[in-house]
Amino acid sequence: MTTLSYKNQTVQIDAGELVSYQVADQEYIHQKGSPGWRNADTEMFPIIGPTAAANFSVSTPRGEAIQDQHGLLREMVYERIEATETGAIFQKAYTAGTAIKNSKFPEKSTEELLQWPYDFIFKKIFTLSEAGLEVRFIISGVSGMPYMLGYHPAFNLVTDNPTIIANAREISLAAILEVGNRAFQIADCTEIKLRDKNTVTIKTKGFGNFMLWTEVNNMVCIEPITFYPYAVDQKNLSDGFSRLEGDEAEYGMLISISD
Repeated sequence: MTTLSYKNQTVQIDAGELVSYQVADQEYIHQKGSPGWRNADTEMFPIIGPTAAANFSVSTPRGEAIQDQHGLLREMVYERIEATETGAIFQKAYTAGTAIKNSKFPEKSTEELLQWPYDFIFKKIFTLSEAGLEVRFIISGVSGMPYMLGYHPAFNLVTDNPTIIANAREISLAAILEVGNRAFQIADCTEIKLRDKNTVTIKTKGFGNFMLWTEVNNMVCIEPITFYPYAVDQKNLSDGFSRLEGDEAEYGMLISISD
């Protein structure tokens, strides 16, 4: 476990996963074992969304890639590169064509092994400061590599009627629940506020969009994304690819708390 601290803020990271963010002893991250989701956060890379209806295949300029829902990055293990009192860096490195075991096989998938036809290095960087908790992602690879990126943190809810404010619109938890597994889309947005006991403000760089998901009343996932995958048929998921310009791209999300 990696622990960061700054004044009244404490962060705990378990093998690259953000499992706790406490400010003045209040927990803002969904806890494993609580109803709703088995994780606290994860990343969606190099694709976002389901692939079963496309036979788990996604088109790239280097041929077909075998990908399960939300990509193969989550099946890989982070290496901790660096840690200080207020920051930590984790990394996953992938060699093109390497077979990665699919944890959803055979219960939820027909594909035992996943693969991607490009090398990449994926860094996840945590920084705790006066501004709050910043989580940054640096993707390194060959120029032109196609990809999607989504960050999937789950936030703890403690009141009966939390609301989300995005693009001057107020969104109820009931509205998110009604959308179900497809996730509630928020396009062209870089800042969201979650109003619960306190207000959680989320500002992003690079992503440009969000989607919201939950199946319970005690948590909500607020997910910055580069592309909303349900905008296209699964066989056309490659329509949502970004392209790596140069050999590196950076994305970020800042979480701050106010009364």
